[in-house]
Amino acid sequence: MIDSYREHAANERTFLAWVRTVIAIVGFGLVATRMNDEPVTIWTETLMMVAGALVLLLAYVRMRRMHHRIRSDKATDDYEDSADIMLLVLVGSLFALLGAFVLHVS
Repeated sequence: MIDSYREHAANERTFLAWVRTVIAIVGFGLVATRMNDEPVTIWTETLMMVAGALVLLLAYVRMRRMHHRIRSDKATDDYEDSADIMLLVLVGSLFALLGAFVLHVS
């Protein structure tokens, strides 16, 4: 059995939840605009893809950082500044993705 299996599994489930969120938002945005008869500008689609890729990249970096913290033998503070900043950047990127979605659909 892997040491700290429950923590590693929870970390991976969190990462996969971010992936599902990005797929749902980008996929729904692209499908919703394709249903209209109006032409869609390519820059909004590109913006959605870039924002989605940024959220995925940040979620992956967060998952790897948490993986190393779980495997580490030294005690770490849960209120570490860099973890808070990382979470804020990740949530901000998700809002950027949602903003791109709104621009794309309207």
